[in-house]
Amino acid sequence: MNELIRLAARGAIAAAVAGLALAGAMSPSAQAQEIRWDMPNEYGEATVTAISDKLFSERLAANSGGRIQITHHFGGSLGFRSIDHWSAVEDGAVPLASTYIGVFTGIDPIFLLASMPFLATNPIEAKSLIDAARDEYSAAFERGGQVLLLTEPWVPVGIWATRPVLTPEDLKGLRIRTYDRNGTVVMERVGAAPVQMTWSDVVPALATNTIESVLTGASPGLATNFQDYMKHYHEVGFVMGSSMVHINRDVFEALPDDLRQILVDTAREVEDEVWANIIESLKGDFGRLEAAGVTIHPVPGEALLATLKEASGPILEDWRAAMPAGVADGVIERYRAILAERQ
Repeated sequence: MNELIRLAARGAIAAAVAGLALAGAMSPSAQAQEIRWDMPNEYGEATVTAISDKLFSERLAANSGGRIQITHHFGGSLGFRSIDHWSAVEDGAVPLASTYIGVFTGIDPIFLLASMPFLATNPIEAKSLIDAARDEYSAAFERGGQVLLLTEPWVPVGIWATRPVLTPEDLKGLRIRTYDRNGTVVMERVGAAPVQMTWSDVVPALATNTIESVLTGASPGLATNFQDYMKHYHEVGFVMGSSMVHINRDVFEALPDDLRQILVDTAREVEDEVWANIIESLKGDFGRLEAAGVTIHPVPGEALLATLKEASGPILEDWRAAMPAGVADGVIERYRAILAERQ
């Protein structure tokens, strides 16, 4: 089904690109023709990245005088999972997408960085890490025929579970959903039974008792009604990841010069705003968890945290080895420098 969607959409985008190129040679009134883009996001409409997506489209429509309109497709409603977004945008099946970048680790090792356990666990650290590696991220998208438009924050990742998970022993055999390679490796090393799956598969897995725990943040869980299945949330500070909005390069370059600049400027403006907003948004998470009847475990046991960190240690060195010589060290050095200025 995805392939049928991809083939049909590819033809539509090719026509749109041709139309944009033609518009560049037409009169100003013709150039004012409205451009419509479909943008998938596998996560639900109430999640933090969906809210960021909607702010971006609203601001872009306003800044372009209505000339660029984005139609959102949340919850994987177009049939694309997050892991499908790279090829979908590269091939032109969709013009742009909002994607949690941890799923792209098999495409380029730079995408392992944002989900590196215990390296960046709050908004200031996460944004500093992105800024330190922005050139490397942009280059990876460039190699895939795409352009990185903006980054969007997720939230600090903890552990949702049907029972308390307070000691290293509680991790043994824990059937926990993970979302990327890094989380899966860590959970395997501590003796849990991780199941890596996309977001759209999580609730069915909970409903059938395939899993009993989920590695994710407080607000994404609440937005998906995890409290109907799990009554415990553990704030372990595992990582704070991010999503990225990326656009097909041909679509980007076919825009008239003024609209291309508006797109770039709007992306920069919205990125700054959503990262500032997340700091305030996180303050209400505990209250929302309590209101939903979830027991909060805000401070992990020292032994539990030490076990998770020990299991995470080799992942950073593996990433260094996977990157071109000197690149990883340069990124980490820039990260430490940027973070020192912002703290």
